[in-house]
Order: sequence, then C-alpha cells, then structure tokens
Amino acid sequence: MNFDLGFYWALFLRRFPVMTMFVLLFSGLGLVTAFKLPETYSTSARLLFEAPQIPASMVNSTVQTGAGEQLDIIEQRLMTRANMIDLANRFNVFENIREMEPDSVVDAMRSATSIRSRDGTRGGGRATMMIINFEARSPQIVANVVNEYVTLVLQENSRFRVSRAENTLEFFEQEVERLDAELSRRSVEIAQFRSENSKALPQDQAFRLGRQNLLQDRLEQLNREIRIVEQELERAEARFEAPDETVVAAPSEFEQQLLVRQAELDRLRQDYSENNPRIIRLKDRIESLKAIVSAGNSASLAAADSEEESSSQRQAQREAELEAARVKAGNSISELRAQMATTAAELEEVTRNISDSASNAFQLAALEREYNIVQARYGSAVSNLNTARMGERIEATAQGQRINVIENASVPQIPSGPDRVLIAAVGISLGLGLAVGYFVLLEVLNRSIRRPAELLDRFDIKPIATVPYMESRSKKFVRRSAQITATLTVLVGVPLVLWYVDTYYLPLEEVVQRNLAKLGLG
Repeated sequence: MNFDLGFYWALFLRRFPVMTMFVLLFSGLGLVTAFKLPETYSTSARLLFEAPQIPASMVNSTVQTGAGEQLDIIEQRLMTRANMIDLANRFNVFENIREMEPDSVVDAMRSATSIRSRDGTRGGGRATMMIINFEARSPQIVANVVNEYVTLVLQENSRFRVSRAENTLEFFEQEVERLDAELSRRSVEIAQFRSENSKALPQDQAFRLGRQNLLQDRLEQLNREIRIVEQELERAEARFEAPDETVVAAPSEFEQQLLVRQAELDRLRQDYSENNPRIIRLKDRIESLKAIVSAGNSASLAAADSEEESSSQRQAQREAELEAARVKAGNSISELRAQMATTAAELEEVTRNISDSASNAFQLAALEREYNIVQARYGSAVSNLNTARMGERIEATAQGQRINVIENASVPQIPSGPDRVLIAAVGISLGLGLAVGYFVLLEVLNRSIRRPAELLDRFDIKPIATVPYMESRSKKFVRRSAQITATLTVLVGVPLVLWYVDTYYLPLEEVVQRNLAKLGLG
C-alpha cells in the first residue's frame, strides 16, 4: 500500500485534539511533578573490616564467622522493623510521620536506605567494606540517620562477637563441669567395684592360682599325716595283742618325727629334685633323727635286759600305753581333720574367686575403658575451655576482627535529587507515546474502506472512477469550527484541570507518586 501523506495528514488533524490532550496531560503532570517535588539530600558513611590484631597463628578467635556472613547478619539486624520506626520517630524523617502507618514508615525507611557491601575474602585482593547511604528531605536528617546507622553497626558488631565468645566460653565451662562430675562418678564406680570384688580382682589371679596349689598340697599332706597316725594306732594295738616275748616297745617321739619327716621327703621328691635346698635340709634332719632313735633303742634294750618285771605289771603298762596311744591318736586325728576342713573351705573360696576373676576382668575393663573415654573428653574440653577463655579475652578487648569508620557521614550542601529534567522528559515522552499509540491503535482497529487504493488492495478491483465526498460550506465550517473548538478546549481545559486538582484536591506530585507506587515504580 502506497503511503498517502495527504490522507494521513487529514487523519492527524482530525485526531489532533485527543492527541493534544494526551501530550498536554502527561507533559503537564511531568513538568509540575519535576518542579514541585521537594529537594532531597543523601549522604553516606564508609566502614572497613580490619583483620585481627593478634595473628591467628598465635591465638585463634572463637568467633569464626566470615566477613561476608557477618555483613549479611549486621545488615539484616540493622534493617529490622523496630530500628526503622525508632530512627524515623527520633529524627523526624518524614513531615507527616504522625499520620503515617507503621508499615508505611518501615517501607519508606528501607527504600531510602542503601547498604552496599564488598567481601574482600572472596578474592581480588580488596578490603572488606560496607557503605551506608540514606536519602531524606533534610541535610541534617540524613547525616544524623547515617551516623546512627554507623553507631548501630559498631554496637551490633561488638555485641555479636562478644556474645559469640561468651556463649562459647559458657558452653565449655558447663561441659568441663559436667565431664568432671562424670569423671568423679566413674572413679567412684571403679573404686566401689574393686572394693566389692577385692578377693577376685584379675591382677591377683597369679597369687590365687599359687595359693590354690598350696592348699591342695596341704590337704594331701594332712591326709598322709592322718594315715600315719592311724597306722601308729594300729601298730600300738597290734603290740598290745601280741605275746609278751613279741611285744615291741612303742615308738618314741623321735621315731614319730622320723616317720613324719620321711613321709614329707617322699612328697617333696614328687615336685623337686634331689638338689633342692628343702630336700637337702630334710635329709639332714632325717639322719639326725635316725641317730637319736638308734641311740634310744640301744638304751631301751639295755634297760630291758637289766629289769625284770612281772607279767602283771607289763600287762598293766601295756594297757596304759595303749589307752594313751588311742587318746593321742584321737586328738591328732581331730586336729588334723579340723585343719582339713579349714583348708578345704579356703580352697573352695579361692577356686570360686578364680572363677569369678574372669567375669570381673571384663567388667573392670569396661569400667576403665569408659573412664578413659571420659577422661580423654575431659582433657579435650579443658583445652577448648582455655582456648575459649583466650578468645573471649580477645573479643572483650577488641583485639579480634573489628569494624572501623574510615569516613563518617557529613551534612550535604547540594541536593541529590530529584532529577527534574529526567522527570519532565519522562512525562513528555509518555504523553507523546500515548498520542502516537492512540493514532496507531485507531488506524489498526478501523477496517473500513476509505480510499480507492484500499479497494485494489483488499478486493483486487481497480475502480474506473471515484467520487469524493462533497461537503457543503456549512458542514465544512461546522467541522472545522468543532476541530478548532476541541483543540482550544484541550489546550485551555487540560491546564485548568491540572491546576484545579493541584490546588483544591491533591498536589500533582503526590498523585504521580501514588500512581507510581501502585505500579511498583515508586
């Protein structure tokens, strides 16, 4: 389709009043807003994160929060609802703050506050910094608010690090106290177990085994001694029943010792060699006893030859000797059996202790193992407690990582906003855009045929001739008069409407700000 300049010019003139209304309305709003918005001021402060004063190779701080994480924590705590409302009320940031809702105050304060941080620990060789900026209606207000922000940041950083260090110290103090009590309880359990099982402890097992062997040998020896006494009694009875000429004198005390020593020698030879000192000493004793017995027997024979006693006297003497032998044998056997009962009871107890020692060994090992585990944890807790105390001291004296102010907020002398030229340009551009959009939209939506060329384009029909619409003078006058009237009405009416709204209803800049806020652009 060929571009018909005359046709579109006629359309432009016909739609000119409405297009002018758009341009005048939005341009007027933009210009009025640009020149009536109050001046705003902004200022900023720069904070620097410094490394710990004491090298980490000497003492590690218990606060291991990274600079980036700490920046985020400080920013979140700084922008809390309570802080925003408190600062807005204290410094009277907004003129109509008494009429504003708390949520509106918080939103406005957060919108006016800008916090930029740079984490130097992520590389690049740059320092970790925080820049706090605030924008408001008064130079003094912005300076006061930013300086208060700086104060809150410094206080929050100090409180954060000190509280972390104190919490760590308190935890390890409680842990050391708890482990100390548990260690004492474990010690009491071990001592009580040793006391209750003192006769069956594993470390005395070798002694008990030796004692068991000794008691078993003692029982065997007592059995042999009982048999010897019984044999002596049997010989005494045999001598009593034998004829006079065959009667042999009762063995003397030395003969009895000789028999006992010979029985003991036979027992020791089963366990020891002939060169053992005990066997050698026992042999010497037996030789001495043999010599004494030989000498006694010779004296007895001589006395028997020299004396002649009557048969009745010998019989009485033999009965007396037999009775004495029986009494002596009974006493010896009773004493030996009492010793056997005592020895057997002790042997039974020792055997039971040997059997219990194995299970006691397992229980004692378990108790000692738990004690060693608690002791290792206690030592580790004490070491950590010392580190926590040093870390708490570092943070309390501000020797750890800290924030320093390298540039305080100053009172600005030149307004930072608003950008009036930009606001006016946006208003004019919006008006022109709506006017052009209105013209294009009507042209796109209008599907009627208004020119001969459109017949050819739409129906592929070439008309022979076209008859234009012929207006009378009166209709043309009315049409042009209406166009001029509409244009003048728009040119005069739109400014008057804007003036009326701004004067008697609501300031135009506030209308613009509210509409932008509804659109999410304010």
